[in-house]
Amino acid sequence: MYTLDLLLTRRSVVAKNLSEPGPSDVELEVILQAGIRVPDHGKLGPWRIQVLKKAGQAALGEVYARLFAADHPEAEPRLIEVERQRPQRAPVLLAVTARIDPLHPKIPELEQRMSGGALCQNILIAAHASGYAAQWLTEWPAFHPGVKQALGHDAEADIIGLIYIGTPTEPPSERNRPTLDQVVSEWTGPQG
Repeated sequence: MYTLDLLLTRRSVVAKNLSEPGPSDVELEVILQAGIRVPDHGKLGPWRIQVLKKAGQAALGEVYARLFAADHPEAEPRLIEVERQRPQRAPVLLAVTARIDPLHPKIPELEQRMSGGALCQNILIAAHASGYAAQWLTEWPAFHPGVKQALGHDAEADIIGLIYIGTPTEPPSERNRPTLDQVVSEWTGPQG
């Protein structure tokens, strides 16, 4: 695909609509290499990526189920099972974390966070360019301290993306997007 065609056609696919095949190890390595080629002021590399294939997804599903049941003791077994299956919706799941240094003397916190967002977006685009589809989510697990701990992160790390990658079971539909007139303006100098 030409780059502009790729950008103009990229579309998230709901994780539950992603199935096998997922990217091979070689394809995934290329996707991840593209992911890390982002603006990163000061070369801090504040982000990390964990790859969860089926065994890792199943283990994380057990963590989700346990935490959800503990937090919602009234939950029906079917809801706990939904949480157990949550991380297992696609062939590949990436857990993207960032450890932001809010007191860095040179690099603003915002720039560190945006670098992580750019990494997640690059992964989505690279997955699309590789013939797959992806969805970037957070949902409740990204904000639960028990999930961070289970993944081996301390409380200061942020889970900034849970990215599901696979083959779409149906073509994604286009969603309404703002027009350029709604979001773009020309600035010619201070008014008044």
